[in-house]
Amino acid sequence: MTYIKNVEHEKIISLAEQVSVQPGQIVSKTLAQNKALSITIFAFDKGEEISTHDSDGDAMVTVIEGLGRFTVDGKVYDCGQGQTLIMPAKKPHAVYAKESFKMILTVVFPEKQ
Repeated sequence: MTYIKNVEHEKIISLAEQVSVQPGQIVSKTLAQNKALSITIFAFDKGEEISTHDSDGDAMVTVIEGLGRFTVDGKVYDCGQGQTLIMPAKKPHAVYAKESFKMILTVVFPEKQ
C-alpha cells in the first residue's frame, strides 16, 4: 500500500516538474489526502489567485519555482523559490501569482477528539 500517490516511488524526482503552468489556470496535483494531512503541488499562471479563505489545519507553503504573494490575516508576504510560509489554522489567507509560480502545500489538520 502507498500513502503518497501520483508520483513515482523510489526514484529521485523534481517536484517542480510534476505540474506545468497553463495559461489562465491554476493546476494542482494531490500527493496525499486524509483526515490528518493534505499534500498538494500547485502551478499558477501569472495573475491567477485563490481568494481569501481559511482552513481547519495549519497550512505550510513552500515555493518551488517563481514568486507568489500570500496574504495572511491582512498581512502580505512575497515568497520566492525555496522559501516557506506557515499560514495558521483559522486565519484567513489568499494566494496570488505575481509571476508564474509553483508551490507545494502541506496542511496538517487537528486530531479529532
